[in-house]
Amino acid sequence: MAQSEWTCSLSSVHEWESPDYEPSLPVSEKSNPLTRDIDRASASRIVRMLQACDAQMFQEESGATYQRLLSEQVVATLMEVAQKVEIILKDPRDSLVVLSGCGTSGRLAFLITSAFNRALQELSQRSLYSYIIAGGDRALLSSQEAPEDDPKLGMLSLKKVCEGKKRVLFIGISCGLSAPFVAGQLELCLQHPEVYTPVLVGFNPPHQARNEPIPGCTFTFRSVVQRMQELAKSHKAFLINPAVGPEAVSGSSRMKGGSATKILLEVVLSAAHAAAFTNTPVTYKGILQHMRAYEKTLDITYAQKEGISALLEAAGQSLQRGRRVCYLGWGSLATLGLIDASECIPTFGADYEDVRGFISGGYRALNNNEGPLGPDFCIAHEDFLHLVLPSLDDRDVVLLLYTQSDDVSDVEKMALRVREKTSNLHAVCHRVEGDTAADDDINKLCSSSLKINWPPPASGSLLHMQWELSTKLLLNSLSTGAHVLKGKIYQNHMMDVQVTNSKLYCRATRLLQLSGCPEIQCEEALLKAVYRVDELTVDITSSDIITHTHTARNRTKVVPLALVCLLTGCSLMEAETHLQQQPIVREAVEACLA
Repeated sequence: MAQSEWTCSLSSVHEWESPDYEPSLPVSEKSNPLTRDIDRASASRIVRMLQACDAQMFQEESGATYQRLLSEQVVATLMEVAQKVEIILKDPRDSLVVLSGCGTSGRLAFLITSAFNRALQELSQRSLYSYIIAGGDRALLSSQEAPEDDPKLGMLSLKKVCEGKKRVLFIGISCGLSAPFVAGQLELCLQHPEVYTPVLVGFNPPHQARNEPIPGCTFTFRSVVQRMQELAKSHKAFLINPAVGPEAVSGSSRMKGGSATKILLEVVLSAAHAAAFTNTPVTYKGILQHMRAYEKTLDITYAQKEGISALLEAAGQSLQRGRRVCYLGWGSLATLGLIDASECIPTFGADYEDVRGFISGGYRALNNNEGPLGPDFCIAHEDFLHLVLPSLDDRDVVLLLYTQSDDVSDVEKMALRVREKTSNLHAVCHRVEGDTAADDDINKLCSSSLKINWPPPASGSLLHMQWELSTKLLLNSLSTGAHVLKGKIYQNHMMDVQVTNSKLYCRATRLLQLSGCPEIQCEEALLKAVYRVDELTVDITSSDIITHTHTARNRTKVVPLALVCLLTGCSLMEAETHLQQQPIVREAVEACLA
């Protein structure tokens, strides 16, 4: 990075912490000063920007503005929650640990519970962890935004999972402290303290929790948080809510929000397992050491930034040409590929076919609650071979994701099959330094091959969790950067976001204020784009947000259309013509302004 760029980055690193910086927005929705012009950056500069944003997760507290990931209070709370899990592990009768969330948070709940249930099975213990995701298992693989707005559905799903249990540690994940689905579950916990101990994981301070009324409820997310704060004083509820800084693409909590969720919960559960099964007590130092291991993961991953930039460039070119990116993975790295692909649709307005993930072993390997999810969700390598491979050519990108622990001969077989159709084949492999696994033949088949070498581990399970985090960082960089290069971002805002729940509706209204128009005018423009009308009727203006978001599900380019209308005063039809002529959002906007 050039010296001038470093100086600029350093001055921007803490800018978001100023009380004057976007004061009306919670941290999780602010724009990041480090990425203001990411939509005009080259592939290599995008990767450097994302590295700088990810590094913000581990910054020390600067003054009293926000507690951070490594703050004393956060580490102390992680210790307490780990001790609660330890008690359940030592006496599991009628007990359960439940992780729940919406979107990315629910997908990570699934990933983490799967890993720790496997760890219990290896110790001949029965499974103690359950996950809940708003929208059910279909939400693991695609956007199911509407259930996020339903607190009663949240309550019902928690009751169902916990039927007959006398002691439940409930961990609700909501990066912005905003999801009504999770608010309903926390409310249920507060109503039944004899059974439930609630833990909330998020990345805004309590006073920034969402305070909008929830239809049909007497509580808001903020009122639930305030009650939890009171109970936290007597250790009957726990809040884990460090600030990790604004996302590289504003509001895209799949990135740092997801990574920090994974770090915090794995630190807690790993400490609890060590205490219960290896007589290693939960200590402040132990928690901190584990957190520092994840910080090292960032360094090891981004040491590969040249290779990541090349991958990002290739993926961006594929998407620009209207072609596709496919992740072919083994084990939990494949699950991360499935997760990353599923997030592109709501975040960037991507098509289902643009970025897809596939897992060796299909649903048997995924081992989700509901099993196979039908023909719309084909995720096995065999599905890729039958449904996708025949139509591939050199304009498509295929990325292999594996580790030294996987069946390298199987990876090679798949590489050979793909190479028959496209030379645009790439690989990411994690291995321990000094390992000489015979994967040279795979390298020869690939246009590029990232070999990420790791120091010999103190713990095999920690190493695997580091491999997962590294893969998540890499895939998030790849898919975000590729969509930036495709023109899906305006400055550092996800302008082509799907407006399919109340959180995204509010975000869309805020995005439109970039036009300089007042909020009420922005909301009117949004509704015109949703309903595809140039004049709003009384029926439309008197409908509630749920009706608006239901209608928006079948619409594309809602926010870009509304923005062009606001900036030019043109009709919707004229705005559509502008965007057809110039699909890159920033350039369409600038053409309008000119």
